Amino acid sequence: MSLIRRGDVFDPFSLDLWDPFGSGSGSVFPRTTDSETAAFAGARIDWKETPDAHVFKADVPGLRKEEVKVEVDDGNVLQISGERNKEQEEKTDTWHHVERSSGRFLRRFRLPDNARAEEIKAAMENGVLTVTVPKAEAKKPDVKPVQITG
Repeated sequence: MSLIRRGDVFDPFSLDLWDPFGSGSGSVFPRTTDSETAAFAGARIDWKETPDAHVFKADVPGLRKEEVKVEVDDGNVLQISGERNKEQEEKTDTWHHVERSSGRFLRRFRLPDNARAEEIKAAMENGVLTVTVPKAEAKKPDVKPVQITG
C-alpha cells in the first residue's frame, strides 16, 4: 500500500492527493498552511474495494451531515471535507485538558478508471460517513477465433 510521503517521513496531515493507482504526477492541489485545518486534516478514512464498489468510511464524530461535503472534482477525484466548530467558551469555564480538535478537514482520493463517479452514494450513521462508489463491470476480452490454414 502506498502512503503520501513528504521526503522520507510519512505526513498524515498532507493535503496531497492520495493516488494509489499512480495515474497522476504528484499533487494537483495547493497545500494549506492554516494551522486549524492542519489540526483536523487527518480525518481518518478507510478505503476498501469490493467486487462491486469502492467503499470509503470516514470517522467524523460529532458532525452532522450538513457539516460534511462529498464531491467529485475533475471527474475522478473524490473529495471529502467538513468543519468542526470550537465549543463556546464561557468566562466561568476552566479547561483542564483539551484533545478534541476543531477546524476544517479535507481529504482527496483519485478514483480508479473503473469507478462510476456519477453513481456515488453517501450515508452517515453514528459518526461514520460511508461513501460508496460503484465499479463499472469488467469488460470481458473480445476473443476472436483465428482459422488455421495449411
